Formats: sequence, C-alpha cells, structure tokens
Amino acid sequence: MARPINIKDNEVESRLFRQRAWIMALLVGLALLLLLVRYFYLQVREYSTYASLSENNRVHLEAVPPPRGIIFDRNGIILADNQPTFSLTINRDRSGNFEHTLAILAPLLDLTTTDIKRILDKASTMHHYEDVPVKLRLTDEDIARVSEQRYRLPGVNISVELARHYPFGPMLSHTLGYVSRISEAEQKTLDPESYDGTQLIGKTGLEKYYENILHGRPGYQHVETNAHGQLIKVLERTPPVRGDDLTLFLDLNMQKIAYDALGTHRGAVVAIDTTTGGIIAFVSTPGFDPNPFVGGIPAKLYQALRDDPDQPLYNRALQGVYPPGSTIKPFEGLGAVELGVIDWNWKISDPGYYHLAGDSHIFHDWKKGGHGIVDLFNAVEQSCDTFFYQVGAKLGVDRFHDWMSQFGFGRKTGIDLVNEKSGTLPSTPWKRKVFKAPWYPGEMLSVAIGQGYFTVTPLQLATAVAMLANGGHILRPHLLKSISGPYPYDPGNHSLGQIPVHDPANWTQIHTAMQAVVSGPHGTATGIGRSLKGYTIAGKTGTAQVRGLNGQKYNAALTPERFKDHAWFIAFAPVESPRIAVAVLVENGQHGGSAAAPIARKLFDYWLLGILPPPEPVTPEPKE
Repeated sequence: MARPINIKDNEVESRLFRQRAWIMALLVGLALLLLLVRYFYLQVREYSTYASLSENNRVHLEAVPPPRGIIFDRNGIILADNQPTFSLTINRDRSGNFEHTLAILAPLLDLTTTDIKRILDKASTMHHYEDVPVKLRLTDEDIARVSEQRYRLPGVNISVELARHYPFGPMLSHTLGYVSRISEAEQKTLDPESYDGTQLIGKTGLEKYYENILHGRPGYQHVETNAHGQLIKVLERTPPVRGDDLTLFLDLNMQKIAYDALGTHRGAVVAIDTTTGGIIAFVSTPGFDPNPFVGGIPAKLYQALRDDPDQPLYNRALQGVYPPGSTIKPFEGLGAVELGVIDWNWKISDPGYYHLAGDSHIFHDWKKGGHGIVDLFNAVEQSCDTFFYQVGAKLGVDRFHDWMSQFGFGRKTGIDLVNEKSGTLPSTPWKRKVFKAPWYPGEMLSVAIGQGYFTVTPLQLATAVAMLANGGHILRPHLLKSISGPYPYDPGNHSLGQIPVHDPANWTQIHTAMQAVVSGPHGTATGIGRSLKGYTIAGKTGTAQVRGLNGQKYNAALTPERFKDHAWFIAFAPVESPRIAVAVLVENGQHGGSAAAPIARKLFDYWLLGILPPPEPVTPEPKE
C-alpha cells in the first residue's frame, strides 16, 4: 500500500522563522542596550576617574623646590648662593623594582652601605609617586656611567637643580654654616607642603637660624613622560617662590683679614659695631669647606674632619669657653670704683705676690719682684695681678658676679646663631648648686685675674668690650642687617638698656687706662702702638692658663704646645668716639701683646683708615 505524501506548510515555517527572528533581534537589541549603558557609565559617569588614570600613565604632578635666598655681606658681595648642578632621582612607580634599581646604581655612583640605608630611610617617608633623591652634584663621570646603563634603569632621572654654594669656603664656615640633606627625623617635623620636593635644609650657622626666611615656597608642574619615565615636556607650571635674601653686617674684607691673620693658629676673632651690636667679623680657625656637606659628605672626609686634633668643626668664637685672663681687669676695676670698694687714688705696694691673712698659700704676680707702687690706672696699664688679687678679695665673689653679669658674662648673648655656649660666671649659689660645696676666699683670687671657675666665649668678651666702649649701652650682637622680603623684620639694631653707674666720668677714666695699655710707657701691648697714626686704641692683653700649675712656675720651654697659655687681646677704637670693638683669641699663643694684639691692629687699620695688610711674602719654588 502506498505511503501518504507530506506536503510542506509554508505558512507555519514562515511564522516560526519570524518568531525566531524577533527573538534574535530582541537578544541583539538587549546586548546593544547593555553596551550602550556600559559605554555611558564609562564615558560619562566615570569619565573623570578613568581620564585621570589614563592621564597619570603619561602626565605627572611634580613639586618644584624653591631657590634658596642669597646671603650678602654689608657691601653686597655674595657669601652664599645657588648654582645649577646635576642630580639623580628614582621614581618608584616607574622603576618597577626600586631596590634592584638602587643596587645597579650603587657601583656606578660609589654609593656606600650607609648611603643606601639613608636613601631607603628617606624613601620610607615619601609618597610612592614622589621622586626619591639618590645623589646630588653628579660629576661628568657619574653621568657617563649612568648613561651607559640607562636601558637597565627605568624610572631613573637626571635633572638640573639649584644647589647651595659657598664661594669662600672655610673662611665663613662657622658663620654661614651649611645646608645638607633633610634627615628622617627632620622630615617628620617639617610642614609637607612647605618642603614638598625639597631635599636640603639648614643644619648649622645662619643657614639654620634663618631657615624659615631663606627657604621659599615650592611650586608645581605637570610633566609628560615616556614609558621609561623620561621627561618629554612640561605641560603646566606654577613657579616656586624663592626665599628671602639676607644682608649681613659682616664685612668680607674684615673677615679675610682676621682669617688670614690667624693663619695656621687655632683661635677666634670677633669684631662688633659698638653702636648697633652688628657683627663685622666672626672667625674661628681652623675652618672647613662646607660645600661637600651640601650633596652628602663622603664618610671618609667627615671622619677626617671629626678626628682632626685641631677640631675644624668646632666653632671657637661661639662655643669655645676659655678663662678670660687679665682681659677682665678693666671691668673689675670699674666695678670696684662704682661699688665704692676703692677709688682712683687707692694704691698698693706690689712685692710680686699676695696671700690672704691666715693663709700660707702665695699667689704670684706675673712680674717677678712686682710692679712697685701702683693705682688702678697703673694696674690696668701694666696688668698687675697683685693689685687685682686685693681688689677681688675686697669685692667678694657675689658682688663681683652681680657687677660682671651686667656686661653679659655667664649667659648667652642671644646672637642669631645656634648652639651658643654661656660660659661660667661663678658665685656662691652657683658653686653650691654645681659642686654642693661652699665658696672659699682663696678661689676669688683666681677669679679676680680671670682664672679658676670663670670662663667666657670670644663672642661674650667682644660684646662686653663693645658695652664698655659705648658707655654701658647694652647690646645684643647680631649678624643680620636686613632682609629682602615684603614683611618688616627687626634685627635689633638698638640698645637694650643701660648699665647704671654713679659717675659717668668713670667710663672715660677706664678708657684712658686701657689706652695706656697700647700707648703708655709700661703698657703690655705697646708693640702695636709705636707706629699708630690717625686714630687711638684702648685695649687689654690677657693670658689664660690651659692647665693648673699646682704651685709651680710656668715654663714655656718645657710645656707641650697644646698646653701652653692662650693669648687674648680686647680693644676698641677710636678711644674718643668708639666705632668698633674686637676680641682676639690665639690658642696656645702665650702672650696677648705679641700674638693677639697685632691681629686687632690690622682690623682697626682697615676699618678706620681703609688700609689693607700687605700680602704675605711668597717663597719662590727652587729651580730644578
């Protein structure tokens, strides 16, 4: 039987096709709708986020450190400025492996383990996107070695930056101080906005004291970089605000005269304007070159400076404490007259020694056989120890303390430098507090001639001489004369009061006695007075013992060099109308009249007459 034939139903198939087509169209439409929604979300809702992420792949915000303010002397000569130098940094985001990159750089830049630790410590305090400083002041050899390995160093950037420069090196090292890298401890205390991108900060001297004035405000720039982190171009820039400039009272020629005059001697010189307290010269020798500290001083060089027996890092003018020796005799004599202990006619017969009643200990005068009959005028002129032993015994330590403290002894002067020492002005309460012991009368005799517990800094002594010269107007010594900034700054160019006296004529009397030290027939500094023309000098020599003699006589020939007496000279000029006061210390110089006084004379000759010292003779090299 034949099978039935199935005839195709086109209508059903057409309907089924349309249904499937609509379903497919619906699915495609839904897919397109989802894509459009996602596109809208990414391009509209999240535009700023993804645009920023995209931009950050090639555009970066960098801080631009501000140029540091320049320091000038009183005549506009640059003492500290900024010079362009190459520096190397690493961007951790672009380096891939920061520690590995640093390990590659170490032999190329001669980085020590200490250097690497310092860099890692610095990086730990910074944001991950910030450039980590590795080395400042790159040499041509450094740049060449890094360039050869550039393909191995992604994220490494060599750029030109301004670095601090000290053109006069050791001559001003203890005055200006220096800047160096910001330490990890300092980083924690600094305002991040003010020091963003800044690598250097004042460490010592004026650079530290006036850090807030010398340091400006950082700027910012958007820069475009390539895949290796190398700069392509700057897109936008907000310039930094440079720090304010400082102008000092310091005179570079006076500084050089004092520095050259001290030569190879260890010592200090401070010269002060007697009316304003402005520091005209401030020298401590030996000095050191501050420039290597800027880029990170090599460990070997720092160790050599630290271990040098002459202590070039030690600021003798500011921190050195020494017995003032006979330089205090004019102050003490004036005090004894003012306090009614003696008068100008009081005399003694000096046999060359003195001892307290009931005490067998003998205090010797520096002159064997003594000075004969002397009054206060003669005692200052000839520096008679025996006279001042007796004056000291009459005064007593506490009245001595109260009078001398008015001239600033025993406390910091307040100069615009850091780490000043105060010295020691002894008293009964002081000894009880420090030694838990009473004050003995014999101790006053040593103090009366500037020995024993009494110690001063060269700065203190120079400041006291300035006040003695100007008739008791109290001064605060300072280096800063003016700043360039928009806001007024008072450097304190004025008297802070007056030392009270019963008879103002006593100032003139003591000035005349000090003038005799230089120009009198028996003065201890007549060597600088013999050829003196055009002005007058009032001065006082001093000798400070380095170690006790235990009753033995001082013998310079048998004393090791570093145990020989220190030499002092204090002075002001002109006597009639003082303009400048000076304190000179020559360590182990032995005699103030021969070692220290000639240095003061050179300073006075230039300041008052404009005469520069003749150049040192040059010894010709022997011909081969």
